Amino acid sequence: MKLYDYVLSPSCYKVRLMAALAGIRLDLHPVDFHPGGEHRSPQMLALNPAGTIPILEDGDVLLTESSAMLAYIAATAAPDWLGQATPVEAARTQQWLAFSARLTASLGGARLHQMLLIPGHIEALQKAGIAALRELEAGLAEQSMRGHRFLSGERPTIADIACFPYVALAPDGNVSLDPYPKIRLWSRALRALPGFIEMPGIHRLHELKPEPETPLETA
Repeated sequence: MKLYDYVLSPSCYKVRLMAALAGIRLDLHPVDFHPGGEHRSPQMLALNPAGTIPILEDGDVLLTESSAMLAYIAATAAPDWLGQATPVEAARTQQWLAFSARLTASLGGARLHQMLLIPGHIEALQKAGIAALRELEAGLAEQSMRGHRFLSGERPTIADIACFPYVALAPDGNVSLDPYPKIRLWSRALRALPGFIEMPGIHRLHELKPEPETPLETA
């Protein structure tokens, strides 16, 4: 599989991470996204008229949406990651995959504005990002009450991988993760998976802090 990749893109990272967790080797083709704008060159637009990355090629298969790439990699080498063990798990997986687009638009937009000076209403992007984080925190709290650590069930799925990078990089857009203990515990669980790989900018600073605590239940 060939991945047209930008090392600092969270969307590209989620594909690299899924491949690593599934044990698939990717042929990485670096794209000069910034400052070169290579993703909008005639050669790249011929592959993806939307002018976005990542792009995944595998023989006659050409994919331009990262969620589809996660599903393709999982179906190829690690079908348990598809999150289809039960109808409920399948539904939750699809719901959180759709939700991941909101993280990209809000937290990702704030990060691009702060780091690359991409135009955008930073206060609105941050506000939308915080709302999405609160929703994710609530979802993980519900899962914890069911005895589950991940978004769809007890084991991780492509939905977790779709959501993780933009959440982990939220501080780049000046959105703190400190108020969200369930999110930080979830991030720890993902980082502990065999085959997990790092991305530049996603630091392990949380490991220098005490493990997030949740309020004790009282009788």
